[in-house]
Amino acid sequence: MNVAFIGLGIMGSRMANNLLKHEGITLTVFNRSAEAMSALEKSGAKAAESARAAVADTEVVFTMLSAPEVVDEVAFGEQGFVEAMGEGALWVNCSTVNPSFTRECDQRARAQGVRFLDAPVAGTKMPAETGELTFLLGGESADVEEVQPLLDHMGQKVLHVGPAGQGSAFKMLVNALLAQSMLVYSETALLGEKLGFSRDFLMDTLPNLPVTAPFLKGKAGLIKEGDYEAQFPLELMLKDLQLLDVTAYEHKQPLFLAGLAKSVYGQANNAGHGRDDFAAVFEFLEKLG
Repeated sequence: MNVAFIGLGIMGSRMANNLLKHEGITLTVFNRSAEAMSALEKSGAKAAESARAAVADTEVVFTMLSAPEVVDEVAFGEQGFVEAMGEGALWVNCSTVNPSFTRECDQRARAQGVRFLDAPVAGTKMPAETGELTFLLGGESADVEEVQPLLDHMGQKVLHVGPAGQGSAFKMLVNALLAQSMLVYSETALLGEKLGFSRDFLMDTLPNLPVTAPFLKGKAGLIKEGDYEAQFPLELMLKDLQLLDVTAYEHKQPLFLAGLAKSVYGQANNAGHGRDDFAAVFEFLEKLG
C-alpha cells in the first residue's frame, strides 16, 4: 500500500515511524522542516518536496497538523494536496480540529472525489512512540475498515463514534477533561503543600486515589522531578480549549469551568510555558502562590 504522512511533529513523526516498521507499506512523508523528514528517510521513508508531491499515487494520506488554519492551507490552499490526490483515495486527518471545520473538510474533499475520515488521537508522545494511541474516528464504516490495519500499526484501540465530524467532537470532550483535570490536580496539590504535606507524599498518594484521573499518575512523577519536556505542549492545549470554546458557542452550551481553564492556560502560555508540557501549569500556579 502506498501511504503518505504529512506533518511530522511530536506525534506525527512517531506515528509515521511505526508505519515504517511493517512490510507492505511504501511511505512518503512531508514536513515543512526537512530535519524531521531526514530521520524517517534513514528508516526507509521517501521524502517529498511538497505536500502535493507526497500524495501522488498514494491510496491513503494521513495528516497530523497543528491547527485548523494549517490544515486548511496545506489541504486546500494554493498548493493544497487534496486536488492532487487520486479519485477515490482516502484522506485521514489525525489533527485536533473543531467538528464544524472537520465537516467542512469532508464536504470539500468529497467534492473533489476524495474520501475522508477524521481520526484525532487520544494519547501523547510516549503512546505515539510505542504504538498505543487510541483513534477516535468519524466517517463511513467501509472507510474505517479499510484503514484499520494501518491504524493498528500506530495504536491499540479504534473507536468509530459516528459520521465525519464526530471523531473531532469526541476529541473535544477528551481534551476538556484532560485540561481541567490537570488544573484541578495542580491547585489541589499546591494547597496540600501549603497545608504541610511534602511534594513527594502528595505526588505518590493523590494520583492513586479513586477520585483522581488515571493519566495523572504519569504527570505526578514528572512534576516531582520538575520535568516539563513536552509530551503535549501547553500551547496546543490552549489551542484545543479555544476550539472547545468555539464548538460550545456553536451549540449554545455554556462551559463556565472550561472557560476558566482556558484563561489559566492562556496566562501560563504568556508566562513562557507554551513549549513546555501542559503539566507546566503546575509550575505556573506555584509561582503565583
